[in-house]
Amino acid sequence: MPRIAIEYCTQCRWLLRASWMAQELLSTFTTEIGEVALIPGEGGIFRITVDGTQVWERRADGGFPDIAVLKQRVRDRIAPDRDLGHADRDRGPASSGAS
Repeated sequence: MPRIAIEYCTQCRWLLRASWMAQELLSTFTTEIGEVALIPGEGGIFRITVDGTQVWERRADGGFPDIAVLKQRVRDRIAPDRDLGHADRDRGPASSGAS
């Protein structure tokens, strides 16, 4: 089962944001995820990986992810055939979420 890691900056006090995103992913992918780890870091880090592959990084991706975009990127790694319902239907061509 896939492991998702959310590394967040403790100096920036991003624990609440990281834990909310973890809860959203666990609620959406109830049977597809084996673990979500919250990893304290420093220096403005906010990075999300799936089995070691980066799916979001705050600096590289220009801020924090919209939760629908994050779910799409995680889905693309762990369950590519899965429909995310309204998150997929509301997705316009300019917000493909490709990485």
